[in-house]
Amino acid sequence: MDYAAFYQRSIDAPEAFWRDEAGRIDWHTPFSQVLDYSRPPFAKWFVGGTTNLCHNAVDRWVATRGDAPALIAISTETNTEKTYTYRELQREVERCAAILLSLGVARGDRVLIYMPMIAEAAFAMLACARIGAIHSVVFGGFAANSLASRIDDAQPKLVFSSDAGSRNGKAIAYKPLLDEAIRLAAHKPQQVLLVNRGLVPMQLEPGRDVDYASLRQQHMDASVPVTWLESNEMSYVLYTSGTTGKPKGVQRDVGGYAVALASSMQHVFCAKPGETFFATSDIGWVVGHSYIVYGPLIAGMATIMYEGLPICPDAGVWWRIVEQYKVTRMFSAPTAIRVLRKHPVELMRKYDLSSLKAMYLAGEPLDETTSQWIADELKVDIIDNYWQTETGWPLLTVARGVEHTPTRLGSPGKPLYGYRVKLLNEATGEECGAGERGVLVLEGPLPPGCMQTVYGDDQRFVDTYWSTISEHQVYSTFDWAMRDADGYYFILGRTDDVINVAGHRLGTREIEESISSHPNVSEVAVVGMEDKLKGQVAMAFVILKDARPAESAEGRAALERDVMAVVDRQLGAVARPARVLFVPQLPKTRSGKLLRRSIQAICEGRSPGDLTSIEDPASLQHIEAALA
Repeated sequence: MDYAAFYQRSIDAPEAFWRDEAGRIDWHTPFSQVLDYSRPPFAKWFVGGTTNLCHNAVDRWVATRGDAPALIAISTETNTEKTYTYRELQREVERCAAILLSLGVARGDRVLIYMPMIAEAAFAMLACARIGAIHSVVFGGFAANSLASRIDDAQPKLVFSSDAGSRNGKAIAYKPLLDEAIRLAAHKPQQVLLVNRGLVPMQLEPGRDVDYASLRQQHMDASVPVTWLESNEMSYVLYTSGTTGKPKGVQRDVGGYAVALASSMQHVFCAKPGETFFATSDIGWVVGHSYIVYGPLIAGMATIMYEGLPICPDAGVWWRIVEQYKVTRMFSAPTAIRVLRKHPVELMRKYDLSSLKAMYLAGEPLDETTSQWIADELKVDIIDNYWQTETGWPLLTVARGVEHTPTRLGSPGKPLYGYRVKLLNEATGEECGAGERGVLVLEGPLPPGCMQTVYGDDQRFVDTYWSTISEHQVYSTFDWAMRDADGYYFILGRTDDVINVAGHRLGTREIEESISSHPNVSEVAVVGMEDKLKGQVAMAFVILKDARPAESAEGRAALERDVMAVVDRQLGAVARPARVLFVPQLPKTRSGKLLRRSIQAICEGRSPGDLTSIEDPASLQHIEAALA
């Protein structure tokens, strides 16, 4: 099928297009209206139809695929692996749902899930979906203050947690963090349901805390029917970073999300029932919601839920999983691939990876070197894709399930069907031509699966996302992008990552790409630092492949000149960083994203801000030391 025609139909005849796509899921009651856009920018999809995410992910497969693998829970932290068939998964979800009901959770109640990557976390999400409760997953190990702010915003009736997670063999106690968060929160959840993994001692609070295992025993034979929900009822709230301290809850619907995931599993991920999907993310992030828990199961696949690092016990662990479980589609992040590239390639080559058909990478820009290396080693398609917590599924990529569109290095691809993508000049609001940089925006209505609103704050939804470009009500991604003559988009960085140097607007992403081409550069982060003369200057922090030349002051100075010369040649002297500083580590979140705002704050002598998601706080000290 011609993708251009497929895409154009989704834009020109969206109601007919999405009516067809809605046939990919089960509806208990047919919808009476495909789209209600009577109150822009708020869109309602499949109005009047009733369905259920848990039914579409689990129950509908039991009759035909009951004994097929559904959930494969692997922990290299505790050396455990367990496969649940669709029938076994249904039973566990019903038991969990019965527990929630026994603790007073009802349709529309919020359940905050604060758990490691264990099977019970998936049971919890699916059980909430089954009974019409609204889950809000918070990344396991988040600091107490941030957790408290999410408790106050979501106001959950119950918190579902665990004694501890584990990272690199070290237990991370969750219960003390949760206890402190509840102490700090104005809202007090009625119950705390706890999975005791036996990793750390855990004290239960009488009258509030209950043990999951003991309640599970009481509900072993539970049968909990699916609660059929109107398509536009809420399925979950997932918090994402904002420009203010107040959490920003992305609110998702039921029917539109189910259709978008079923559709994307077919058209983007080429999913087939019985195959195995391995997303290396975490349920605390949107990728974990869409492509660990819901998407693969809706497609009738087996999905792998992995607790552990990509390099423990060694850097071959992911590839061992691919061989053992015959993984066909893998979803990861460029940072993880760069980490693996530093390790002996024999750890990958020793495994039979012939089942793997494609690897999808997202979360940050994919550089050419990383893309080429993993493509050469795996000998499969490497497919970049760009999206956000807010969209819930990819926005830019190549839809190989529709047409074999070629990829283009440095680009996540073309607009995905349903998305009305434009590039607008930030100052004038005029549309940009090929080769011109603009703000990547979406015209309404947003397609199914995208956020409905900011939880509890419709006005914030309008003000934050739809009011940033004057005289245009368009959804801003807050990303700079460029489109080439063939319609491929290139992401150039956040709009707030643009540096204005003496009137010249420079994207940090462009400078990073240039510096990355130096043969001794492994990773780089570029930020803008306030400068009295030029307004801003660029500061570059570099991790070297071989740090020995930088061990002396003379060596560092020579390397700095070399790197600056590369930028001079490729981008011109105006883009040359004021300094190139060498560090052993860059501050990142647990999902691998660079904390550029924190680096910038340190450069300008400000507080680095909320660091609850930082992987290693010591990395900030390296930035401070380099500046000293």
